[in-house]
Amino acid sequence: MSKDSAHTAQVADHPQATGTPADAGDAGYSKDLKHRHVNMIAIGGAIGTGLFLGAGGRLHSAGPALALAYLVCGVFAFFVVRALGELVLYRPSSGSFVSYAREFLGEKGAYVAGWMYFLNWSTTGIADITAIALYTHYWSLFTPVPQWVLALVALAVVLAVNLISVKIFGEMEFWFAIVKVATLVAFMLIGIFLLATQADVGGRSPGWSVVSDNGGVLPHGMMPVVLVMQGVIFAYAALELVGVAAGETAEPEKVVPRAVNSIMWRVGLFYCGSVVLLALLLPGSVYSGDESPFVTVLSRIGVPAAGDVMNLVVLTAAMSSLNSGLYSTGRILRSMAVAGSAPKFTRVMSRSQVPYGGILLTCAVCVLGVGLNYLVPSKAFEIVLNVASLGIVSTWVIIMISHLVFVRRARAGLVTRPHFRLPGSPVTEVVTIAFLLACLGMMADDPDVGRKTLLLLPVIAVLLVAGWFGVRRRVARTADQELSRFGG
Repeated sequence: MSKDSAHTAQVADHPQATGTPADAGDAGYSKDLKHRHVNMIAIGGAIGTGLFLGAGGRLHSAGPALALAYLVCGVFAFFVVRALGELVLYRPSSGSFVSYAREFLGEKGAYVAGWMYFLNWSTTGIADITAIALYTHYWSLFTPVPQWVLALVALAVVLAVNLISVKIFGEMEFWFAIVKVATLVAFMLIGIFLLATQADVGGRSPGWSVVSDNGGVLPHGMMPVVLVMQGVIFAYAALELVGVAAGETAEPEKVVPRAVNSIMWRVGLFYCGSVVLLALLLPGSVYSGDESPFVTVLSRIGVPAAGDVMNLVVLTAAMSSLNSGLYSTGRILRSMAVAGSAPKFTRVMSRSQVPYGGILLTCAVCVLGVGLNYLVPSKAFEIVLNVASLGIVSTWVIIMISHLVFVRRARAGLVTRPHFRLPGSPVTEVVTIAFLLACLGMMADDPDVGRKTLLLLPVIAVLLVAGWFGVRRRVARTADQELSRFGG
């Protein structure tokens, strides 16, 4: 075993004997997240900005077949979370996939996983505050307020809430998720009622004729459906929060399997069901990336207040996503800092057991997003969405590679797989990795934003290599200290 991975593995070999957490970065956390918190975090992760705002522009470009794109991406997202869930039951950790990458891929793997996840969530945070500003501009009262000002206010509010305690975070996410689920269910009931009664929606009767009279299921061909998949992947980007939250719950072996297994039907019901309803109510050409598709529908049925209510709900969804991003990166960065691969200040904990150093670092990057909203308010959301896709795809690929190594070691008798397993290994991991890399390749067909985003890959690679050379001595020194503690 390499010295890189010794830090976690040595501790993991003696958890009962020493009373030390399996990952040194897990020390100091409370176990205040309850069953209902983790279950709702899983639901909240499956329902976010990617559905509430992103679906409008994607329906416009891909048409009703967008539902198929959500289903395909949802299946692969489920495979990733199922693999992560198996690793969580093997060894719960607030460092989550970074901790598992450290054990199975070495410290370099943990370093790449952690910083690419930070890239994902810091840019997702920018997307979220951009979405919040766009939603707020829906109301004429806020129209005169610059987009960047609204983004800054949203960031300040969520930061303040996130720094209080993990229990407050859990409660916020619980109620955020309740609001999102209740609203989606209400919208779907309204949509079904409109279909059943053939009520007027924007000057036309809803139903299959809306699809057939406007180009069919594939109004612009198959290629737009394929191209939107890299954006659809972003819609599921918060699902891995279940793995992070498991480190702060008392009974992960009971909570995690239930939360992970319920993800698949949520994807089918909320994502695919919502998109099918949207396509049957209005033509894809009516929807826009600048407005939530749900707001578009409700505003067209002659009840203006309904649009206001839905807009408030999608505003809540964006706040929830931003809240989750600050939460998860704080824990991931602390796990890395304890191993020496992140700045020392990110390992600092508050009296209420919140790793505020990492949270503040993520927040600092989000402030750059406020500047992006000032410079290019019309393009800010799409730009950061594509950059976030780079981060989430790389993170998910590392989760699947870590799981492959874990299964290989289990077959060699070095570790024991829990009963809750990813089916079809190793084929499932390989196919998922290939799909995720293909999603990255699809960006090349978007000359405006996607191709330019891919050009960032060499820049990110150079920064990662330079950063590794900057921290490798500290990482090695930390690993030596851990080995000496156990007489290694």
